[in-house]
Amino acid sequence: MSDTRSFPRSVTVYEVGPRDGLQNESRIVNTATKISLIEKLAKAGLPTIEIGSFVRPDLIPALADSEEVAIGLKDLMKKMRLVCLVPNLKGLERAISVGVSEVAVFASATESFAQANLNSSIAQSLERFEPVIRRSRSSGIRVRGYISMCFGDPWEGAVNASQVGRVAEALIEFGVDELSLGDTIGVATPKEVIDLLDHLDKIGIKREKLAVHFHDTYGQALANTLLSILEGITTVDASVGGLGGCPFALSATGNLATEDLIWQLHGLGIETGVNLEELVKVSSWLHQATGIPIKSKAAVALMGKKANQ
Repeated sequence: MSDTRSFPRSVTVYEVGPRDGLQNESRIVNTATKISLIEKLAKAGLPTIEIGSFVRPDLIPALADSEEVAIGLKDLMKKMRLVCLVPNLKGLERAISVGVSEVAVFASATESFAQANLNSSIAQSLERFEPVIRRSRSSGIRVRGYISMCFGDPWEGAVNASQVGRVAEALIEFGVDELSLGDTIGVATPKEVIDLLDHLDKIGIKREKLAVHFHDTYGQALANTLLSILEGITTVDASVGGLGGCPFALSATGNLATEDLIWQLHGLGIETGVNLEELVKVSSWLHQATGIPIKSKAAVALMGKKANQ
């Protein structure tokens, strides 16, 4: 653990709701509503938003319209960071064809989840991602690398930091711009977060290259996020309304809610550029438009407070 306990001046909130959130909801949200959601999130000040995934439609039906969503956001895409997940070169070419300028690849720290999510071994998946990353970089496209199951796996149990480190080193070598460390089933505690960050530091992967992605299965997402920020992480993934989970890991519950994260960060005096009041309106609108429940404690509390005024 570092010796200083100072907070950063600002933190980048990386919004994953329209992709990671909606992919695990039982309700299929139509294309027009998805586009409106992303536009409203952008208006609320979210600087980076994941808008879809170019995987086979039969694998994730909820995101089968990602091309249409991207086309509908072509003007917004010129003004801010809108990101799409791509599983392979074919997915990358589809993304490029509709003007996407930033993509993400999704690796696993465990063999069990690699097989469940990617239908391949870790080594095979990395072989598939290398040309995607190199092709993206040569085309001027920024690449984010996700590593899932960084702390625990529903089939294998606790995950050793060295497992994560090996995958992280490969993705860094291929040329990713950023690595997001995923607590996919929400089992991490602050000590495990420190241990992983320290291990990555020892093998030469610095905090500046990293983001964190916590699920709140055991109620630890905010605590783990706070610890990560104290440890020098300045990019945090979150999902509007606490949407999502993981369709390939049934023990995973919702992502860290963006509203809860913003409430904490603003309370610490950390700048985000996000208007929390407007963001809560987005959650309320999404619930009314789709029936999807709001899982953010801050959003529910603020809506209740406003209703009683």
